[in-house]
Amino acid sequence: MERIWTTDLAGQVGERVLLAGWLHRLRRVGGLGFLLLRDGRGIAQAVAEEQALLEQLDRLHPESVLRVEGIVVAEPQAPGGLELREPAVEVLSQSASPLPFDLFRPAIKAQLPTLLDHAALALRHPRRRALFRLTAAAVEGFRETLRGLSFTEIQTPKIVGAATESGANVFALDCSGRPAYLAQSPQLYKQIMVGAFERVFEVGPVFRAEPHDAARHLSEYVSLDAEMGFIEDHRDVMAVVTEAVSGMLGGIREQAAETTRLLEIALPDVPRPTSAGWASGREASTAASSSSSRATLCRNAPSTPILSRATGATPTASTCSSGGLELVTGGERLHRYADYLRSLEERGLSAEPLAGYLEAVRHGMPPHGGFALGLERFFMQLAGLANVREATLFPRDQQRLAP
Repeated sequence: MERIWTTDLAGQVGERVLLAGWLHRLRRVGGLGFLLLRDGRGIAQAVAEEQALLEQLDRLHPESVLRVEGIVVAEPQAPGGLELREPAVEVLSQSASPLPFDLFRPAIKAQLPTLLDHAALALRHPRRRALFRLTAAAVEGFRETLRGLSFTEIQTPKIVGAATESGANVFALDCSGRPAYLAQSPQLYKQIMVGAFERVFEVGPVFRAEPHDAARHLSEYVSLDAEMGFIEDHRDVMAVVTEAVSGMLGGIREQAAETTRLLEIALPDVPRPTSAGWASGREASTAASSSSSRATLCRNAPSTPILSRATGATPTASTCSSGGLELVTGGERLHRYADYLRSLEERGLSAEPLAGYLEAVRHGMPPHGGFALGLERFFMQLAGLANVREATLFPRDQQRLAP
């Protein structure tokens, strides 16, 4: 018999089906055993009556892996209004010991360090798992939106020979006897690729060895980056940010509507930028403090052309924030070779570490700009989480390298 998902029981009433998953909970009521079986999509209930089967189930710890075959019967009090009767149970693997916390409760009753120490188990909880279904849907929405705007997805190196930004410490490596670093961002590479594709984006990890252990900082996180050529100014970048964030929320609405209901998340609207950009910093702060929704708010922020950040930012950049938490940074870049040389000279910096990047600029680069969005911070704000580590599968920070 071919296995089906727990969510596929509808329409199978009266049929004998095969499910497989984890023993979520066994509840004994009198001479009956109510077995809750969890698979990757949902939970189904099977009712055990035979004494031999009940004794077999009583010996199992939660999270043992089972195959359960039975007849589908309508039962309003069961999960999804359906359950399996006359079950036959095969144990595929036994959980070796009790869990450090109960997974069958609506929320795990444990502190965040305990959840992170036992992430391999905590991520099985339906609510923890649901958050990362939203993440997957949002990333797909981001990709679809940018593809629809003629962006090409790229993958850039994460081992680099020079730091891409100042102001953030780097992780140093030994690469075949030469000094190297984990990439702080794909900034240089995505700007180079504007010269090939005009519009590019990337979804990938970035690494920041900053001396922070705060609730909003990680040593490794996922960055959603985009860069585009032939722009008029930073407002073109801001318009694409708006489309990208709208696409992420649209992906969640289309692919994970039930998940948002489970997590009780109200998806916000994304304000459209005006001809002058988004709200000013003061307006954004006022709106954030008075708004009951977690709408994404952005502000124009002046910046100085600083080549040492290797972004080539021109005097107009933008920062997108929500509830006081920076989510997106970006702006227009320098694109003339002479401007870069001047900036390097003013700061007493060598052009040698940037030789590959400057070669692209020296041989013609259009006016361009881009942005980067931190995925974990986005979901920290969207789901109202207190700590960005809750929005990370396996967080890496000053204290944690496992699991």
